[in-house]
Amino acid sequence: MARKGGLGKGLEALIPGGENAATDGGPLFVPVESIMPNPSQPRQGMPEDSLTELAASIREHGILQPLIVTRQFGSSQYVLIARERRLRAAQLLGLETVPVILREASDQQRLELALIENIQRTDLAPLDTAEAYRQLADEFHLSHEEIAVRVGKNRATVTNTLRLLRLPDAVRIALVEEKISEGHARALLGLATPQAQSAVLQNILANDLSVRQTEALVRKYSGERPQSVQQKEQPPEIRDSEERLRDRLGTRVTLRHGKKGGTLVIHYYSDEELDGLISKFLND
Repeated sequence: MARKGGLGKGLEALIPGGENAATDGGPLFVPVESIMPNPSQPRQGMPEDSLTELAASIREHGILQPLIVTRQFGSSQYVLIARERRLRAAQLLGLETVPVILREASDQQRLELALIENIQRTDLAPLDTAEAYRQLADEFHLSHEEIAVRVGKNRATVTNTLRLLRLPDAVRIALVEEKISEGHARALLGLATPQAQSAVLQNILANDLSVRQTEALVRKYSGERPQSVQQKEQPPEIRDSEERLRDRLGTRVTLRHGKKGGTLVIHYYSDEELDGLISKFLND
């Protein structure tokens, strides 16, 4: 659920000084070559086929949503804040000018807005998201709670995403190359050492393990009691409830359902995550 001040607002509403630069209230048209990419753009790569499709749409219909830019201090150049895909597609088509909306934005706001735009598209790579969160935390001194408010996520999700940066290089490379999913990577965080994480990674790759199989292997390496065969073969509706809880809480959840009730196990990996879960349950 989005928090107040997060994704519920449009990108333009999140930028102070929201007056259009054009005198007639419409977008301003500026040369494509005068727009610099956002240096805080968290997305490290864009699929070529996606840009080709967007370019074809722009060729037929034009750019329906203006780019959002800010002026480069002391120069006639502009710095892109949001809608980089449209800029790249325009460059691909060889367009001379594009419509823009001019805004005032600090370095921090550029990063936040680029991150929010990509999260709204839901396809930003997990490690790119984690790196953007790290920038907000380290460079702008925002707490996990403050980051969560700005990007419309819950605090546990932000904390768990940041934890992906602790994984060893081999695991992070496998995640970037999509040899494993974010679910696999989160499961590996349950292991205490990089050596153990790398060892289980090799097992995942060699045996094409699912996320649930990986979680079971992590529990075995961690000394936890393995689940019984009956518990592993839960009804689809129970598995669905477990997945919904994981997505909502932003952490690993184990739901063990029986004929007369059951148990719900919520895993956390730091004192901060525990505090976040308690605050969520108590609505603090």
